[in-house]
Amino acid sequence: MNAYTFVEKALARAAGVTAARAGDVLDVKPDLIFSHDNSAAIRRIFEKTGAPRIARPERVAITLDHAVPAPTTQHAQNHAEIRQWVQQQGIAHFFEVGRGICHQVISEEALILPGETIFGADSHSTHYGWLGAFGMGVGRTELAALWATGELWLRVPESMKITLNGKFRRGVTIKDASLRILGDLTVEGGQYRAVEFAGDTLSTLTLDERPVLPNMMAEFGAMSAYLPPDQLVFDYLEGKRTRNYTPLYPDADATYAEAYTLNVSDLEPQIALPHQPDQVVPLSQVIGQPVQQAFLGTCTNGRFEDLQAAAEVLRGQKVRCRLIVIPASSQVYHQAAQSGVLAELVEAGAAIGTPGCGPCMGNHMGIPAPDEATISSANRNFRGRMGTPEAPVYLASPYVVAASAICGHLADPREFLKA
Repeated sequence: MNAYTFVEKALARAAGVTAARAGDVLDVKPDLIFSHDNSAAIRRIFEKTGAPRIARPERVAITLDHAVPAPTTQHAQNHAEIRQWVQQQGIAHFFEVGRGICHQVISEEALILPGETIFGADSHSTHYGWLGAFGMGVGRTELAALWATGELWLRVPESMKITLNGKFRRGVTIKDASLRILGDLTVEGGQYRAVEFAGDTLSTLTLDERPVLPNMMAEFGAMSAYLPPDQLVFDYLEGKRTRNYTPLYPDADATYAEAYTLNVSDLEPQIALPHQPDQVVPLSQVIGQPVQQAFLGTCTNGRFEDLQAAAEVLRGQKVRCRLIVIPASSQVYHQAAQSGVLAELVEAGAAIGTPGCGPCMGNHMGIPAPDEATISSANRNFRGRMGTPEAPVYLASPYVVAASAICGHLADPREFLKA
């Protein structure tokens, strides 16, 4: 049998071999290696390897995004060390404070392309599947080894196929589908699996919607997640790319370890309850639960259309609880400002933050007080994730975040959306 999954093809390509199967161990040479504010810690590990210089600085990217602008002297010192390291090593792609979240920025800059392989020192590196690429998160030690050698050994994972069919109803989004997958299959459902998405729903998704799926699969335990790239993606990349690429697709008769199908036409808004991304129930079951903070942003749902969706709900309304909005990148920020979306958010009472991760990882720009509940458009709601162990976090779509901000409690956005 000569049928292969996407991941078998992608890792074979990156390893320079003619073919690979699940279970094979390969020496993979990625097209891009990236890190963020953790780069200073990775540097200290790298220096213990004895390697004099980064092996492939032209294929290295570093983004300052997790604590920006620096909230403490320690963070500022960390950033200063990274800037020095970038200059010393001649790292090709460096993005300063305010440019945005690594996954959003690398996508906007077309630093990774369909069929290529990217390793990042961030768990949500599954994100790049929206471009038809193999993206995987690695630890700091592995990233240091990648700096030193330019390659990493890897066991090719088995693949599972998730098929999405149908069209979303008004006020229901791809975030709701992502949460439903987690609710049905649990946070362990994709461990050491490569997820491949299929189905007629995919072609209906906009470019801003597509990254949500592979991004959320990090919470599924997936090693990678892939959407087949189409002309919309190719056109998006055309004015940005600096090299040629060859998209890769799974063979029609490829073998999968598991399969799951979801009809999104039947979905209503979903919500993940504290303190697990897979504690998912229909929003209608928890309407009225009080929240003291609403957060719109992150690499999952901080793009322009997310801000636009929130503005549609908030139009003519005022928020009753804190609403923190942090665009995923400076490009998103600019588009929101130019379009008038940012003004609508501010008029409703939102506080706008510097592009970056913000309170998602719990160190600044929106840390809740003990016992304050947050409704968030992020991907993760573990206890203490936003910096306060006693503060519960709910996960939902930008629509739900905005509606809940208006009401001061969990609310259905469809009440505020015009037909």
